[in-house]
Amino acid sequence: MRSRIVALLACLLAATAAGPPVRAGDGPVEVDVALVLAVDVSLSMTGDEQAVQREGYVEAFRNPAVHQAIRQGMVGRIAVTYVEWAGVGNQRVVVPWTLIAGPEEATGFAERLGQSPPRRSTWTSIASAIDFSAGLLAGSGFEATRRVIDVSGDGPNNQGRSVTKARDDAVGQGIVINGLPLMIREPSGPWDIKDLDLYYRDCVIGGSGSFMVPVRERDQFAAAIRTKIIREVAGREVGPGIDPSQAGPLLRRVQGEPRANCLIGERPNPDWD
Repeated sequence: MRSRIVALLACLLAATAAGPPVRAGDGPVEVDVALVLAVDVSLSMTGDEQAVQREGYVEAFRNPAVHQAIRQGMVGRIAVTYVEWAGVGNQRVVVPWTLIAGPEEATGFAERLGQSPPRRSTWTSIASAIDFSAGLLAGSGFEATRRVIDVSGDGPNNQGRSVTKARDDAVGQGIVINGLPLMIREPSGPWDIKDLDLYYRDCVIGGSGSFMVPVRERDQFAAAIRTKIIREVAGREVGPGIDPSQAGPLLRRVQGEPRANCLIGERPNPDWD
């Protein structure tokens, strides 16, 4: 029961942080996708890694291939917001909901994102990040064909409620969760796991058409982020005129692969139900 109350409070806080609804005339603005970019800023991420990651998102929204993917949607515009997260109750909207219909708005979003330096904080609560992001989607004021939470991080859920409960609650609301597991460094800390891609596959992502793009090398950051955003805004792997080589190393389910332990970072918690 307590975990449900915590999740509800996270949604209410997120709805407040989202700001006033965006409307056209008497109704909400229609978009192809409402996208929450939820980015891990826990202490396991080095300052250099965070800077490279942030620049990857900035460059993605400056990229003509992303602009083309947005134009090719049925509506031809998207709504996006950028969130940094760490432990329970530690989520921050860096760039609020922004309507993007062309290169000018996309570049403006990138400029605002680049003006705010990344921060760092303790713990890794993917569950709280999902709950907060679901609240942002609920209060966005946009009428979206698809609602997507894009989670990136370098470790498993180690605080808050069960990550699978948060995922299932969001998916139950019709939200799709995609992932960008960061696997650049060898596991070295108590919360690090070797097969983070399998953990994201089995425990984090969910919903119709959900996918992830694992990053195993530093120089893959920018291409992986661009690939993921193109697929999210276009609703497919690549769009017409987009180089298929940009699709990157998408991880697909293979029969017989071992299943990840979704409790690997989580201590037993009596509040889970």
